[in-house]
Amino acid sequence: MIRAFEISQLFETDIRAVFEYGFGCVRFMPTNLPAEAKRKWAEVSACRSPREKLRLMQEFLSLVPKHKGTAKLCAQVKKQMAVLRREIEEGKHRKTGRGGPKFFIEKEGAAQIVLLGLTNVGKSSFLMAATNAKVEVSPAPFTTKEPVPGMLPYEDVLFQIVEAPALMEGAAEGKAWGLQTLALARNADGLILMVDLTQNPSEQLSTILGELEKTRILVSRPRARVEIERKFIGAGLRIIVFGKLLDCTFKDVEELLKSYRVTDAVVKIYGEATLDEVEDAVFESTVYKPAIIVANKIDVEGAEANLKTLEDYVGGQLPIIAISCKTGRGLDKIGGFLFKALDLIRVYTKEPGERYPSQKPFVLKRGSTVYDLARNIHSDFSKNFAYARVWAKRLVFSPQKVGATFTLEDGDVVEIHTK
Repeated sequence: MIRAFEISQLFETDIRAVFEYGFGCVRFMPTNLPAEAKRKWAEVSACRSPREKLRLMQEFLSLVPKHKGTAKLCAQVKKQMAVLRREIEEGKHRKTGRGGPKFFIEKEGAAQIVLLGLTNVGKSSFLMAATNAKVEVSPAPFTTKEPVPGMLPYEDVLFQIVEAPALMEGAAEGKAWGLQTLALARNADGLILMVDLTQNPSEQLSTILGELEKTRILVSRPRARVEIERKFIGAGLRIIVFGKLLDCTFKDVEELLKSYRVTDAVVKIYGEATLDEVEDAVFESTVYKPAIIVANKIDVEGAEANLKTLEDYVGGQLPIIAISCKTGRGLDKIGGFLFKALDLIRVYTKEPGERYPSQKPFVLKRGSTVYDLARNIHSDFSKNFAYARVWAKRLVFSPQKVGATFTLEDGDVVEIHTK
């Protein structure tokens, strides 16, 4: 059974215990909230104005009973309020022409990967060495003040690497640009956690993981994950359980969501979820982000010993790539590690009557079907799908005529036929 830890206890333990119990073990358990508080949170969820949402959140907190069971919930809401205050302040700066750091980066390539690390670990040097990005490299701390993107080639796909401003202890409470950096991480497809092998890499990693955990971003698959996607009024409530419910029934989940006025949404429950975990997701979903650890400065004396210590510390739970931005060592491995960590496949399409398939693949999650590919190409392909022909080495003969539910694998060539 997964044990619940206080944040402070969590990162005083050996990191192997953290991986053993899962980074999803910190829970908020906002149970037994009064109906008035639930109604107020429904207003918060429906509100689109940052100023109004902030006011409603303050009212919500005034309605929450203050006791140990709600302490973490209140802390989480206060963090969201801090993000809103920063957004409002940035909005003021834009109106007065002063501007400010821009933290939204449009996704490009096969996946968006956010590069996280403490200051002076070599993130800018890595981005410049591995991608086409033009970035300022400086020994001064906290040089990067806004995210910088670059494209990392891996065989016939490109990954977008986004260097985020440096993390520090307290980033999740709003220090420096910590909340915006963590918001970038939450929106990304995956993460690179970068540490400096000349310092104490295990301590650096612990700090990064601690700040991620506080904002409910996990790099180890949690036992349960609940996603709530709100829809337009009248869409109705759809609850899809991919795993199983532990201490409740489908009806219990439905009644809980409706008590928060979640009536028009698609709710997806993965793994083994309790009713508390479903309730947690009403306030903010826990997200899982595949991650790799990049250990920089392997060329420096003493780095090999620190690398061994880091490997023992992680215990094989996340892949570690030792690199040197100065010599280029290990940089060629990054793309392959990301492709594997993100669990991706490449599928090539072929027009009926054409001899050769496209050179540019569609990049999909492992386990995707022909229908998923058709939907990625165009909505008309999925609506009017008739059958497909697939060329693959694993098939006894190629091409093979298949239906929409046929599971694809890396390197497959697909020819889709419509009605």
